[in-house]
Amino acid sequence: MEIVFFTGGEGHHFLDLKNYKIDPPVLFFIHKNQVHHWEINTAPRGYVIIIKESYLETTKDKSINTRLLQLNGINELRIPSEKAGQLENLFRALCHEFEGSHPKTAIFEGIFNVILMSLTDYANRLNGNPQNTGLLFLNMISADLKVNVRHYAETLNMTPQNLNNLCKKLFNQTASEVIARHIIKEVKYLLVYTDLAVADIACKLSFQDTSNFIRYFKRHTGLTPFKYRKTDPEH
Repeated sequence: MEIVFFTGGEGHHFLDLKNYKIDPPVLFFIHKNQVHHWEINTAPRGYVIIIKESYLETTKDKSINTRLLQLNGINELRIPSEKAGQLENLFRALCHEFEGSHPKTAIFEGIFNVILMSLTDYANRLNGNPQNTGLLFLNMISADLKVNVRHYAETLNMTPQNLNNLCKKLFNQTASEVIARHIIKEVKYLLVYTDLAVADIACKLSFQDTSNFIRYFKRHTGLTPFKYRKTDPEH
């Protein structure tokens, strides 16, 4: 995913055949597999954040994944002029920390999280929809990972079908896909940064048995947990 924040410049952004005018202050979100190109008429000013999957899989601040997922269905976000300066200060601080001689991960991720919180807040205000149920669903997943759509649906007093429809509307993913995204990231983290046995990881994430867990992980990654742990350079 890329986040592009224009503070100056003119032109157009063509994203999946749709034309967006570059009229700062404005942000564009370029998601995986989207086709896009720029037509810039004047010298642009601003910031670009490129977020790699490898970073999301290893970050210790799991709320970053949740906030990025909230922005998944957004391509363009226009910022109120009175808020642009404050947001630019945050981007500038993020760059300063990233480019420093001794960058500190906790500080960098703290600033990044504040930026994402601001963006999701702007998006919710502009859309006129606080997305309370969607946010609650994401928070529930982060707090208690389970491979069970019905578990979350019942907790939210919804049917699995209604939760699925909500996820498609908010995140362009099914409820199962949203859950899987969180689970796979957590499993990869546990495989790389802990010595937990695969069976223990399966139990921790409430899989019925280890073989079911192994099939689930391989279906989403193409590798067994054992192979992933063995080949990952961090382990």
